[in-house]
Amino acid sequence: MIRLDKALGAWGKPDFEAILKQEIAQLGVDQLPLQQGMSAGNYVPAQAITATILNVDEQGNVIRVKAGIFFSSVIAGCSCADDPTPIDKIDEYCEVRLDIDKATAATTIALAAE
Repeated sequence: MIRLDKALGAWGKPDFEAILKQEIAQLGVDQLPLQQGMSAGNYVPAQAITATILNVDEQGNVIRVKAGIFFSSVIAGCSCADDPTPIDKIDEYCEVRLDIDKATAATTIALAAE
């Protein structure tokens, strides 16, 4: 379960978005739906990501956030000696929706609907 405790603690304060971006950036690529959100590559290696906050809305007992995630993917080849596929990083972007429970900081993350 993903918990964004620091972001919840900053809710309603001026530094909420900055703290939320830091917590998102600290999540592992396996905790975000980057594999489903990429458009050019076929594999998302472990890496640093950058988040931008697009929208924040309070809905009942959750804080709903729409965030843009900047990351890189690669086109993974067979890693054979004669494989012509270069291992170049491809810049990627996707948007995710985070629902942060205001009581527990438990957070669900999914690709944002178009």
